[in-house]
Amino acid sequence: MFGDLFEEEYSTVSNNQYGKGKKLKTKALEPPAPREFTNLSGIRNQGGTCYLNSLLQTLHFTPEFREALFSLGPEELGLFEDKDKPDAKVRIIPLQLQRLFAQLLLLDQEAASTTDLTDSFGWTSNEEMRQHDVQELNRILFSALETSLVGTSGHDLINRLYHGTIVNQIVCKECKNVSERQEDFLDLTVAVKNVSGLEDALWNMYVEEEVFDCDNLYHCGTCDRLVKAAKEEKSKPDVNLKDLQSEEEIDHPLIILKAILLEEENNLIPVDQLGQKLLKKIGISWNKKYRKQHGPLRKFLQLHSQIFLLSSDESTVRLLKNSSLQAESDFQRNDQQIFKMLPPESPGLNNSISCPHWFDINDSKVQPIREKDIEQQFQGKESAYMLFYRKSQLQRPPEARANPRYGVPCHLLNEMDAANIELQTKRAECDSANNTFELHLHLGPQYHFFNGALHPVVSQTESVWDLTFDKRKTLGDLRQSIFQLLEFWEGDMILSVAKLVPAGLHIYQSLGGDELTLCETEIADGEDIFVWNGVEVGGVHIQTGIDCEPLLLNVLHLDTSRDGEKCCQVIESPHVFPANAEVGTVLTALAIPAGVIFINSAGCPGGEGWTAIPKEDMRKTFREQGLRNGSSILIQDSHDDNSLLTKEEKWVTSMNEIDWLHVKNLCQLESEEKQVKISATVNTMVFDIRIKAIKELKLMKELADNSCLRPIDRNGKLLCPVPDSYTLKEAELKMGSSLGLCLGKAPSSSQLFLFFAMGSDVQPGTEMEIIVEETISVRDCLKLMLKKSGLQDSFIGDAWHLRKMDWCYEAGEPLCEEDATLKELLICSGDTLLLIEGQLPPLGFLKVPIWWYQLQGPSGHWESHQDQTNCTSSWGRVWRATSSQGASGNEPAQVSLLYLGDIEISEDATLAELKSQAMTLPPFLEFGVPFPAHLRAWTVERKRPGRLLRTDRQPLREYKLGRRIEICLEPLQKGENLGPQDVLLRTQVRIPGERTYTPALDLVWNVAQGGTAGSLRQRVADFYCLPVEKIEIAKYFPEKFEWLPISSWNQQITKRKKKKKQDYLQGAPYYLKDGDTIGVKNLLIDDDDDFSTIRDDTGKEKQKQRALGRRKSQEALHEQSSYILSSAETPARPRAPETSLSIHVGSFR
Repeated sequence: MFGDLFEEEYSTVSNNQYGKGKKLKTKALEPPAPREFTNLSGIRNQGGTCYLNSLLQTLHFTPEFREALFSLGPEELGLFEDKDKPDAKVRIIPLQLQRLFAQLLLLDQEAASTTDLTDSFGWTSNEEMRQHDVQELNRILFSALETSLVGTSGHDLINRLYHGTIVNQIVCKECKNVSERQEDFLDLTVAVKNVSGLEDALWNMYVEEEVFDCDNLYHCGTCDRLVKAAKEEKSKPDVNLKDLQSEEEIDHPLIILKAILLEEENNLIPVDQLGQKLLKKIGISWNKKYRKQHGPLRKFLQLHSQIFLLSSDESTVRLLKNSSLQAESDFQRNDQQIFKMLPPESPGLNNSISCPHWFDINDSKVQPIREKDIEQQFQGKESAYMLFYRKSQLQRPPEARANPRYGVPCHLLNEMDAANIELQTKRAECDSANNTFELHLHLGPQYHFFNGALHPVVSQTESVWDLTFDKRKTLGDLRQSIFQLLEFWEGDMILSVAKLVPAGLHIYQSLGGDELTLCETEIADGEDIFVWNGVEVGGVHIQTGIDCEPLLLNVLHLDTSRDGEKCCQVIESPHVFPANAEVGTVLTALAIPAGVIFINSAGCPGGEGWTAIPKEDMRKTFREQGLRNGSSILIQDSHDDNSLLTKEEKWVTSMNEIDWLHVKNLCQLESEEKQVKISATVNTMVFDIRIKAIKELKLMKELADNSCLRPIDRNGKLLCPVPDSYTLKEAELKMGSSLGLCLGKAPSSSQLFLFFAMGSDVQPGTEMEIIVEETISVRDCLKLMLKKSGLQDSFIGDAWHLRKMDWCYEAGEPLCEEDATLKELLICSGDTLLLIEGQLPPLGFLKVPIWWYQLQGPSGHWESHQDQTNCTSSWGRVWRATSSQGASGNEPAQVSLLYLGDIEISEDATLAELKSQAMTLPPFLEFGVPFPAHLRAWTVERKRPGRLLRTDRQPLREYKLGRRIEICLEPLQKGENLGPQDVLLRTQVRIPGERTYTPALDLVWNVAQGGTAGSLRQRVADFYCLPVEKIEIAKYFPEKFEWLPISSWNQQITKRKKKKKQDYLQGAPYYLKDGDTIGVKNLLIDDDDDFSTIRDDTGKEKQKQRALGRRKSQEALHEQSSYILSSAETPARPRAPETSLSIHVGSFR
């Protein structure tokens, strides 16, 4: 936070083809947002660089520092273009600071980036994602600048602006001899604990004398004996304490009590009267205001014995020394990102009153803040950690007032002007792209009504015009533009939303309200607009709306011969009927006086499942009967005794048994019924079920417009609402399912119903729900979710991002494209998004740690195992590794990874390029791998190989590796070509009677023909040339030291209880994947049921001991925490371990 900003106030609070499918438009990358109304620029956080941003903003708003840096030209610092030349001495750090300060002053963007600056520091992503101490950074940065500016006119910049000297003096009381020692400093460290404010802290450390007497005498060199002496420290020039005063909260008891004592004679008062005078001064007693936080009054006075002196009987108290009360602060200051600077006067205003503008600078966001909010924010524990002060006597030249270009070098001015022009151009292009859409105009005179729908008269090209229009304009503007395009138009012009259906073009609704913008009318991109007079087309009156939507039905009936007799041949013909027409109109359309109508509920004309429509239902509409486009209807003459379907042996003589759905009342309204059973078929509309449920539950009719049906899963969780326009088949609802009748409308076709939760550890019942437009951006969706979670203020500084929950209910990949719409990212209704705290990693490149992976044998040596048919083998070099304690014989293949180094590679690079780049790492040269094809790549998960990366030519981006991926490479003797259906397994044969296994062999198992237990058992039996009935296999879980047997019998039991998909070993409970260890037991020589080894017994015992130790540690920690909380006033917040910070600077001497 900055008041006056230390200087001038330059901030001002101030033609498509007919019938083609619509394509999604990918949103272009938007330019940086412009500055907000404060006209100040923030700095983007790289993940953990808030401390760096605070220091940079402070230096930027110190005009003496900024302009001294600007005064150094390219002739002294060099040019960016020459930084890669071998002999050029380019002082990159000052150049990057100059450019950053110029961007903060002049570039019209919401926040500047420090990426180039931290790159000049030699920092990697580890430093950028880790918090450091800002005072340490300040000293290191000043040291780096001094080193970078050696040999330039700015060589003394830091020493000139921030250097000071402390003089330590010891004065002998006998001979008055003075012994001096000087120490340089850039900043002063003061102890603020148990002092009333900054002035007292400076007084104690740099003004107050320390007396050597009694048992602590000083040896004077002049007197040559121990004498009394006085020691004091002085700053040169002296620190003016009045210049260091700040205007913080004066409501602290220390300040109030000192003020009361200063008004008393001799600064002495009885303690009881002190409490009364406190009540009179602030209007509230000590016990009510301060006792809870500070304890009783006498105890408080005792704790501050350096200020107050109690008498022996604690009846009176006096002040030890006089202290100024101006701007004292006793708050203990902790390191935090937001900071403030409070100069007493605004420089350059001729000692006038300070400028009232205060700003809260929090990384990217800059917002005005009121002084009372500052006081409230910085009282108590939350306060600043590092304070910068600037002399109030410093004057600014008149030409610097309200002139951010003052002092900026010409080349940077030109660069910023060009960058602003480019930003304006990009924003204009982006604005045009984001606010225009394409409409397909269907001209009424070019259409005619035929067979229940509208069709073009001449050609598709002449009937459809494409129009690109600004969606911020009004409907009246669109109508006027169409009038100008269609010079031949006469009479009224009505614009209606149309849609292509199988029968043709149908008009749904007319657009009204010329004053409304196209956004307000909810017209979508690529919408079909029908231009007509609103009444008729080609002399035919046109019915509009969804109720009369034309349905294209397949009608089957017996063919009639020339003499009027019916043949046994079936005629299938398409017919179009309005959705709101009665079913009986089919007989009229086919000129059949009387007959029976059958509906094919199976969805295909020749299939079984035909249902006869009762006579009393003939007056129901097609939609009420659940018919839709493509449905089939069979017409049979009521006078015909023989059923056509019977002759074809496909007729079901009785009507299908009626199926049911259970609907529960979850509207939280009083009702006589809590659950009802609704009869339905697969073609019944959800709308009909909902209305019938409302009636049978005897609920209010108003719920018809404000309710929806939501499926209930087996765990009782409410799923995504089902649209009313769906049939049960389209909604994938099975008969016998349970539905909940809930308040609120179901999402429209353009909306998404999403679940979301905070953090990656989602507990049952913690998920929240939200309905958003599918065209909303990821950024706006995140804001809505934060607002609904009560964290609307947490979006500042990009502190949160969204991740999609993956199939195993864990946080998946982040939604990196914040400006992309949910529809473009294929987010669907019912998906769960997770709100994860922290900034998204940068895009474009990956920093990948590379590990060397080779199976380890029982003795601790690397194994060279040779494969048989369909098996690959590892490279034959032997490397030493640490052996496992407690292992006996050949154990299940152990994993040991050797770290080789990091590589930086583009996401667009292929896997083969990653292998080639990894082979350039120095440790790789010792392995002797001839070609990248002789390497097998795995991801590293939990310090073990995870997912196998198969295709060398596939780009890394397509693997969806994530931002924190690590890769391990396994050597092969020859190249391999694994297909997408191949699973690579490590197989080991158990040695009878020894509880050990033979060395591991790689087995390739093709799951294309079925990934079942029987298939795997057959593959293993063929591989080891054993009868399939004489082997047993089991999967090894190394993290649990357990074996899970795999048998066909287990799978048969599973098939009776679970879905077919879960019959595969790649599902629960095995989750078989590449790299898994499979133990093989030969029943011909080994009939032991146990698969475990001695190492497994040892590992389980160690796990038990660790779990017991953790439990004891938690109990001890709980007891210790309880004791600390009961004895301490304010427990200290645990801090993460700090790591060293450095800035790499070249040599310029």
